[in-house]
Amino acid sequence: MIGSDANSAVMTGAGSRPATTGPADTPVTLLIADDDEVTRSGLRTLLAAQPGIAVVGEASDGVEAVEQVRRLRPDVVLMDVRMPRRNGIEATRQLLAEPAEPPKVVVITTFENDGYVTAALGAGASGFVLKRLPVRQIAEAVRVVAEGEAILFPAALRRMVAARPLGSAEALPKAALTEREEEVLRLMATGLSNPEIAQSLLVSLETVKTHVGNVLTKLGAQNRTHAVVIAYESGLVVPGFTG
Repeated sequence: MIGSDANSAVMTGAGSRPATTGPADTPVTLLIADDDEVTRSGLRTLLAAQPGIAVVGEASDGVEAVEQVRRLRPDVVLMDVRMPRRNGIEATRQLLAEPAEPPKVVVITTFENDGYVTAALGAGASGFVLKRLPVRQIAEAVRVVAEGEAILFPAALRRMVAARPLGSAEALPKAALTEREEEVLRLMATGLSNPEIAQSLLVSLETVKTHVGNVLTKLGAQNRTHAVVIAYESGLVVPGFTG
């Protein structure tokens, strides 16, 4: 059920930022996929009342989510991971492989240490939120992702990956990353924004953007969150790293 735990803050590819205070000129269109009807209905009602968001549809499983996305073309899908017929991981992977411009995917989960969440991030989801978060934080995550940024909960991600065995060293082709690119990736893992990384390294913002782009390309990562997961699972960044 949706709760009121406000202990986690949304971190984005551009750093933390104040919540949007008013509706955008064009609302973000949202599809909600969750197999629990009560949760789905509650999310729809609460998120539809948030500024800048228009809930355009619902899906009760991964198969229906893909069908509805093709029909409604939402900007963002709020995707549960544990669903019948097709889970959120496979649905995310299928959506992001579509030839038409795919939606952004935000995974919504009850347990932050769920291995399904890590797999969904690896499939290309832009981030995840917890069902117990206040609805305003979930809404802000939807708006952030719609703008092309990614959501990072560094502490939660560290705990999540710490519970999993390290992946093969091949997951991170370290020889392909320069020393500075590895440094940027480590800072990304702490949730720092591009401007914050630039300030930390005493380089220009454009230089950081170039390094981030190179990191994503070399790792074959869908987005910043995926790159950070690869960094943790390969052992380049270890749980407990804070920069």
